[in-house]
Amino acid sequence: MSAHSTYDMLRHLADSWGLLMMTVIFVGLSAWPFRPGARALNQEAANSIFKDENDG
Repeated sequence: MSAHSTYDMLRHLADSWGLLMMTVIFVGLSAWPFRPGARALNQEAANSIFKDENDG
């Protein structure tokens, strides 16, 4: 196998499966905050900027 054909094979692999994997990761990370069990953590993070250091 020559270097040129190895490059072509890796490029086609990255163009097809690499794009698919990046899309799956993007969708997963975008949907992560909207999962059912995250409501309490999201509320705490949203209100943390209003909490004073002395409030407890």
